[in-house]
Amino acid sequence: MSKATTVGTNEFDARVTAVLGTPLHGERITTVQVNVGLTCNITCEHCHVSSSPRRKEQMGWETMEQVLRVARETGAGVLDITGGAPEMNPHFRRFVAAAAGAGLSVMVRTNLTILLDPGYEDLPEFFAAHRVHLVASLPCYTKDNVDRQRGDGVYEGSIEAMRRLNAIGYGRDSELPLDLVYNPGGASLPGDQAALEADYKRELWDRHRLVFTCLYTITNMPIGRFMTALKKENKAAMYRDLLRSSFNEATLAPLMCRHQIEIDWTGVIYDCDFNLALRLPARRDDSGGPIHVRDFDARLHTRRIVTGEHCFGCTAGHGSSCGGALA
Repeated sequence: MSKATTVGTNEFDARVTAVLGTPLHGERITTVQVNVGLTCNITCEHCHVSSSPRRKEQMGWETMEQVLRVARETGAGVLDITGGAPEMNPHFRRFVAAAAGAGLSVMVRTNLTILLDPGYEDLPEFFAAHRVHLVASLPCYTKDNVDRQRGDGVYEGSIEAMRRLNAIGYGRDSELPLDLVYNPGGASLPGDQAALEADYKRELWDRHRLVFTCLYTITNMPIGRFMTALKKENKAAMYRDLLRSSFNEATLAPLMCRHQIEIDWTGVIYDCDFNLALRLPARRDDSGGPIHVRDFDARLHTRRIVTGEHCFGCTAGHGSSCGGALA
């Protein structure tokens, strides 16, 4: 497991300091990302937070209200909602409606298949009514690769969900963006994002007459279920070496942790979703403990980022973030 460390004792901090002259610090917070729970309708082998139908963690409405307050206080323009399958939180629709009503740009990270489950079939229309920006996981445009990562039948369900979204304007209307997320199937870095996007657009159109807005490439982090798989295949050391040797200093300025915070279902604040998975909360300073959303203050804008070995995943090659490649 990656561990938070003090200045000078962390290899990632040392690499960053050699380039920037200081360890990594935050800048102005433009996005508040919130993990509203780990319950999910599917179980993906690469899931870094180990979501599944068995997980019961869910954010309550009181914490959601505090998240909205923090989004207002930071001046963040974007509320990025993730999970699990975030749609399965019992307060999800109320949360989205309140955020949109407050003038926030609402982004929801969906696995697509949830939109076919009983009780969720009307979500496409709900999303469209609130102009929700959808970011959907689809690790490949072929059935075998998707089902291998995400489970039997997931590809066909994802295609049907995209068809329903396209039918009401998602991926076609500029006000209804539908972005897809690609991550490699194994221990390798993503290819060029623009080239992969062109491949996806061609293949999904030719195979299914489907369209989408943009493709994000995301590097698999050596944590969670993906790390378990690497260890079983005796590839963990090789993959860590690949990430370290592919360090790209051009990725440092736009790193997502410098421009956003992550809030978990209990209200604890993290620098990113990967630190959440490793239970490495954000700190105001080196001596501070976990910070709850109710205790947010302006010092978190420029906080020192809590780092570890996994951070090389975001700086490898073209870089990686929740918004795709960085360089």
